[in-house]
Amino acid sequence: MLQGNKPSFHPCSEHLSWKKSDHMESVNGYLMKYTNLVTGWQYRFFVLNNEAGLLEYFVNEQSRNQKPRGTLQLAGAVISPSDEDSHTFTVNAASGEQYKLRATDAKERQHWVSRLQICTQHHTEAIGKNNPPLKSRSFSLASSGNSPISQRRPSQNAMSFFNVGHSKLQSVNKRAHLHPDHLVEVREMMSHAEGQQRDLIRRIECLPASGLLSSLDQDLLMLKATSMATMNCLNDCFHILQLQHASHQKGALPSGTTIEWLEPKIPLSNHYKNGAEQPFATEPSKPMAAPEAQCVAESGVLAREPEDINADDEVEDTCDNKEDDLGAVEEQRSVILHLLSQLKLGMDLTRVVLPTFILEKRSLLEMYADFMSHPDLFIGITNGATPEDRMIRFVEYYLTSFHEGRKGAIAKKPYNPIIGETFHCSWRMPKSEVASGVSGSSSTPAITNHAPLLEEAPTQGVSDCYTVRFVAEQVSHHPPVSGFYAECAERKMCVNAHVWTKSKFLGMSIGVTMVGEGVLCLLEHGEEYTFSLPCAYARSILTVPWVELGGKVSVNCAKTGYSASITFHTKPFYGGKLHRVTAEVKYNLTNTVVCRVQGEWNSVLEFTYSNGETKFVDLAKLAVTKKRVRPLEKQDPFESRRLWKNVTDSLRESEIDKATEHKRSLEERQRTEERLRTETGTPWKTKYFIKEGDGWVYHKPLWKGIPSQPAE
Repeated sequence: MLQGNKPSFHPCSEHLSWKKSDHMESVNGYLMKYTNLVTGWQYRFFVLNNEAGLLEYFVNEQSRNQKPRGTLQLAGAVISPSDEDSHTFTVNAASGEQYKLRATDAKERQHWVSRLQICTQHHTEAIGKNNPPLKSRSFSLASSGNSPISQRRPSQNAMSFFNVGHSKLQSVNKRAHLHPDHLVEVREMMSHAEGQQRDLIRRIECLPASGLLSSLDQDLLMLKATSMATMNCLNDCFHILQLQHASHQKGALPSGTTIEWLEPKIPLSNHYKNGAEQPFATEPSKPMAAPEAQCVAESGVLAREPEDINADDEVEDTCDNKEDDLGAVEEQRSVILHLLSQLKLGMDLTRVVLPTFILEKRSLLEMYADFMSHPDLFIGITNGATPEDRMIRFVEYYLTSFHEGRKGAIAKKPYNPIIGETFHCSWRMPKSEVASGVSGSSSTPAITNHAPLLEEAPTQGVSDCYTVRFVAEQVSHHPPVSGFYAECAERKMCVNAHVWTKSKFLGMSIGVTMVGEGVLCLLEHGEEYTFSLPCAYARSILTVPWVELGGKVSVNCAKTGYSASITFHTKPFYGGKLHRVTAEVKYNLTNTVVCRVQGEWNSVLEFTYSNGETKFVDLAKLAVTKKRVRPLEKQDPFESRRLWKNVTDSLRESEIDKATEHKRSLEERQRTEERLRTETGTPWKTKYFIKEGDGWVYHKPLWKGIPSQPAE
């Protein structure tokens, strides 16, 4: 409905206000905004500020003169209508924040989407004009008299080659049909180009490993990868031309004929020797190893009913999969280069098969369990004496939960979980080691170095310990969605989360967006804390890959009115610190900042309270409580460690070929079962998590069995 600038709000409909001046129209009105799993959808008043390039929202129209409840920068944002219905759309900001919104009908959605897209394009282009790209480094191998490439023959000049190719292609285009001699000419030119490309790679690899211009220069490595991609693409196109020519000679192609992607034409000797699966190549299925074949047989009859884990079966984890092997990455540089040659900027990597040697020796589901490596901080949240203290404690737990997820300085990728895969574990925490109800801000300035707990734990009886239980499940394959849940029943607290990992190729790095949210429930206080997760980046993937976190995340407690804004800062191009993080804890009703945090998420964090006191948390000295897991023989066939045992054992022994075969068998089984379900119309049945709206919820959360306390 299009009305004047002072809309009257109808509680069950969206309302828009338009200023009809030009294409950059100002828009305001009510939309439904998805908040979290518990609260669901809520009406909020949105304002599109075209001049500033902002999308702001308020609780209602009457509060629009106050500070917005939320603001998104639209420069660089992506506006996406949803496929799930005709009313929903999302606004994905460049910072990583996302608003999921719903209009009254398709027409109103289209109005919002089109105006948001116009505003986004305008401000994105404005940034581009005001910030021109940096000039490329002006080094020319060909212009240097001492360069090996300058010694090449005049006939090898790239421009002369492409000029000849252009003139000949023009003559080809004038003909109605391709003739065999034309294909021969194209093949000859491509062979010539392949020779030049091989010569280019050889010359680059002959450069010294260090110095002003080295063989490891990132621009040259990217040039190698790009040139390989170009030649592979040309070979694929030439193959299609050959098939088309054959069809003209013999009539239509036979029914069922498919044009397959070819294997790389450029000699890549031993590039796949150590485990990189050949992208785009088809090969006969190899016999599966016995353990994977057994899993296939079991998977067809495997009970999908939830299993109650006996705590007495769990023992302290003794597995130590350190990830400090740089040698494999250095040795397989050619494989990485070939993989990069198959990728495009912004390409979704969900379906890309990565080489085995870059894998971490554990599943992504187990990595999520590392968020609970400090169960004393987790349990201590509910001990906070005031809502302010509990929010600050949650932020402290949140910021200390990431560093243990990295098992080494080198960035490696955990296994992609198989659909139906689960992971169970628990932690026992002596009650005497959990922080009391004393507010953190009242403590004297100090560095928090929690004393090691591992020596004391065995002397504690079960009744003297709190138990935190954890379960994770891969609930979806495409898109890849994981659900995980942890609870401490004695303290009436639990956390439920679902995460969709979206990875993209960014040139010299890989970005992973963690789409989803979590909800922490403190049933003793009747409070719910909703939170999101930052993006992760694997940097310098051609040299020494390392991980950094980036993006802005938020924590909110609707009942108490406290919120936290946390920013993980990526390293700027010049200067700046690594792994920097800042945060503010705020009381929304008075807009008062009660605590500020700064530091590094894997080093030292400084908490500054409103009374001027400070506290330091040194993560290097923060004790890590080992999880408790069941021995492999007592685990379900689809539990992570048992499922991936053969891959892990092979990687531990540096038998990359064996690891690749075991991994391929698991993935092939998953694809086969997925095809079978599609053909028979059989939906996948999850084991521990239930789909509710857009999220996934544990089937027996504490909040269903233990009522929350009434509002204080």
